Amino acid sequence: MNADVDADSKRAALLVTHIQRQRSADLARTVAADLVAAGFTVHVLAAEMAALEVPEAVAVDGPAAAEGVDIVLSFGGDGTFLRAAELARPYGAPLLGINLGKVGFLAEAEIDDLDQVVADIVAGTYTVDERMTLDVVAERDGQLIARSWALNEITVERGARVRMLELRVDVDGRPLSRYGCDGVVCATPTGSTAYAFSAGGPVVWPQVEAILLVPISAHALFSRALVTAPTSTITITITMDPSPVSALLSCDGRRVFDALPGTTVTVRRGTWPVRVVRVRPQTFTERLVAKFALPVDGWRRGGQP
Repeated sequence: MNADVDADSKRAALLVTHIQRQRSADLARTVAADLVAAGFTVHVLAAEMAALEVPEAVAVDGPAAAEGVDIVLSFGGDGTFLRAAELARPYGAPLLGINLGKVGFLAEAEIDDLDQVVADIVAGTYTVDERMTLDVVAERDGQLIARSWALNEITVERGARVRMLELRVDVDGRPLSRYGCDGVVCATPTGSTAYAFSAGGPVVWPQVEAILLVPISAHALFSRALVTAPTSTITITITMDPSPVSALLSCDGRRVFDALPGTTVTVRRGTWPVRVVRVRPQTFTERLVAKFALPVDGWRRGGQP
């Protein structure tokens, strides 16, 4: 999807910043000034106004902070990007991450790209990808425990380090397996390079639509990561035996809920995607090599081919 726009139209941008990092605040302030000079209305979260010191900015607050904006910019690492995604997703606002963290896999731009990034935003010469999300519902004894969503992953993990969880996993209404484990990860392709990767799951290109299921430290003969269809429904039941252990339901590590034995967690494709801005032609292979510093010359460089 191309985002070419009329340069004379009045547009708005929302800035979401990791204000605890001075560098993030400084760069966000600079970008805000450039956008204002280009005719944008710049919105800033009320809690971040004092740190950014942008007199022309409009303070916004609450879940509707991204309403009516043309683009959302996040300044920080993946945590800041996920926080910005919570605001951008309900309104379909394109989200551009500017990496000021470590790996910053979700971010599109680096510090050295800022001048070109601002020029592309002003000109509207960027593309927008739609990233699949996951919706989750947790219930116990017929009562709703939690309803939420995730861009990267939904996890069910043991809340205490005393005993392992006993989980039963069903896919599309059919029993799959029962695990004694530390938990399971249900991830999107976007999240395949996050927690699911650390737990031993595969890297999945973001253009592939699928739901990943990755057991965490499972005490079972069959504990492989699985890739299911994007239309699949995954049900995770925290069983009552052999001994009741409480768990935590986590969505992107940001929204966390207690889950007692007997809780059923249902995961399926999200209703709304997250729209991610791309400002330069870079393949996922190039991003993977750059972010993970992969040795493209081989692990045996200097040896026999």
